[in-house]
Amino acid sequence: MTSPRIAGHALVEALVAQGVTTAFGVPGESYLAVLDGFHEHRERIRFIACRQEGGAAFMAEAQGKLTGRPGICFVTRGPGATNASIGLHTAFQDSTPMILFIGRVASDQRDREAFQELDYRRVFGPGTLGMAKWVGEVQSADRLPEYVARAFHTAMQGRPGPVVLVLPEDLLTTPTAAPVLPRVEPVQAWPAPGPLRDLRAMLVAAKRPFVIAGGGGWDAEGARALQRFAENWQLPVGCGFRFQDSFDNRHPLYAGDVGIGINRSSPHASARPIW
Repeated sequence: MTSPRIAGHALVEALVAQGVTTAFGVPGESYLAVLDGFHEHRERIRFIACRQEGGAAFMAEAQGKLTGRPGICFVTRGPGATNASIGLHTAFQDSTPMILFIGRVASDQRDREAFQELDYRRVFGPGTLGMAKWVGEVQSADRLPEYVARAFHTAMQGRPGPVVLVLPEDLLTTPTAAPVLPRVEPVQAWPAPGPLRDLRAMLVAAKRPFVIAGGGGWDAEGARALQRFAENWQLPVGCGFRFQDSFDNRHPLYAGDVGIGINRSSPHASARPIW
């Protein structure tokens, strides 16, 4: 049985259970209970206070890129949330796992045009042209660990990306005995043997095959695997916009940055650019 504690502390415990050791943000009065939780658990997790929410969001986005698990950012309501939107948008376009926690006005002030109140589902709403895979709002302190676990799952599963979790100010001071949930791990997808055989047949029949490297989920081992694949088939490789580090730019098979243009000095510059 978990001992009762305020939801703000339970949230920090949930982050620790997910393996988070560092969070970024700009302190605000809407989530003081969470900041108190960071202080309470300062030996296990650190909170880095930033000067501006845009910088905090970019730090969390970079953390997600480097670790493959969601970078964590905390901001306060209204301008705090909109300042962080640039980092959130970058995470969405770069398929970076990230969770943006937003302190919101108290529940009894909702829909009364309270100070700096916004409808975050409409601001960050998911979709092809949105800025987040999911925007959730915690309505019950007892369900807070559930929301955190779902946020981690959504951020990492399938195409990685950012998630927004909205925290009403009064909820964070509500006592809860809800236990934290186990660490979330994404399910890894693998191609079936049939499509791999089809790919090989297409490569054998192709006259001028060209690889475009991009998308999320890259790590050092993935980049090395791509390089071995290109070398085995002698395939020129171009990198998508903001994915230049997916392939060694000094490698003889590197054909340039496809997002901007193909480097004409490359030995494979005769390959037709693909846009």
